[in-house]
Amino acid sequence: MNAPQTPLLTPDAARALQGMLRTEIAPGLTERELDAVEARFGFTFAADHRVFLSAGLPRGPGWPDWRDGGPEDLAGRLAGPVEGVLFDVEHAGFWYPAWPSRPAETSEALRVARAELESAPRLVPVYGHRYLPGTAGEHGHPVLSVHQTDIILYGNDLADYVRYEFAGRSSGLSARSTVDFWSYFTEGGPGIDVTAPTPFAPYATTAREAVDCFRTLALERLIGRRHHPEQLIEAGLTALVLDVETESLPLLAGLSRAEREQAHTLFDQVLSELDLLRNLPADTTDVPWETARWELVRRWLRLVVNGALAPGAGGDLVTYEGWAALGRPPALRPLVDRTDAYNAWAALPRGDRGPLAEAIVAEARRLLAGPWPPPEQ
Repeated sequence: MNAPQTPLLTPDAARALQGMLRTEIAPGLTERELDAVEARFGFTFAADHRVFLSAGLPRGPGWPDWRDGGPEDLAGRLAGPVEGVLFDVEHAGFWYPAWPSRPAETSEALRVARAELESAPRLVPVYGHRYLPGTAGEHGHPVLSVHQTDIILYGNDLADYVRYEFAGRSSGLSARSTVDFWSYFTEGGPGIDVTAPTPFAPYATTAREAVDCFRTLALERLIGRRHHPEQLIEAGLTALVLDVETESLPLLAGLSRAEREQAHTLFDQVLSELDLLRNLPADTTDVPWETARWELVRRWLRLVVNGALAPGAGGDLVTYEGWAALGRPPALRPLVDRTDAYNAWAALPRGDRGPLAEAIVAEARRLLAGPWPPPEQ
């Protein structure tokens, strides 16, 4: 698939972006150096990635050092996306629908998967576990955050990604992955896309909690998050079982698969009957939906603590919709750091994520125990 026809990054624009990084910027790579890196490791930089690296070479933790970095480190970063998929083929049952039927033997499944992955566009590390497709002569691809098959969009293009990751700003445009195979994960595959509906499990055990679940869904929609009709129907069914009473609730809870397009309309009616629409926070500050986002962060942290939302998914949500969208408040930084550590699968012993997940839960519990919103540190 071709990259969007957006303007090519200029050297001046690249230097301006690098001014946001708060890390050492070494002299940029020459064309000869860029060509040598590509030849040595067998990949190509996208056109905007080449411009970015020729304007200056960021150095420091997380940044691949294409000039003086160790060959094993650079090769490992380049191999990371494929090795992550293979890890989930072996340990999580992943199998791409377009591949041939999965062999019964794991060793043979890995052999077939590795052979199929050779035809997937190469992903090239930008920073940490953020990657750009390495397509020669093309520019404008979205940046992907890659942790095994947990793959999400993290910027509409390279410039948008840098503004988002390092300055807490983004264009707000809706991006789509632009390369075959990897787009599967952000367009319905098994990865967690933080712009997709929140993947929490039903958690209400009382009527009050069921109504709180409706408020959470209403707040998410307020800041622009989407919901599957099945989520709304399930919330209605849970509330109905817990004796919440409104005129439209039985209609929402009783929708069949063929009737699910009615879910959003009935959801609005239930919100109105529960008097939840009138009490939603207003958008009154320079930060879009600031009050609503802080309330949602607290609700997502509660879901993480009570087990209704997986720690990694909850941490990603707080990072994307809370920390970044709220201007990167320092109080949330420890949770973001723990989420990043959890996601940095390549640096971990295989299968040893438990303590890192527990660290996210512990930090969520600590935040919830203090004043809200948490004071600036």
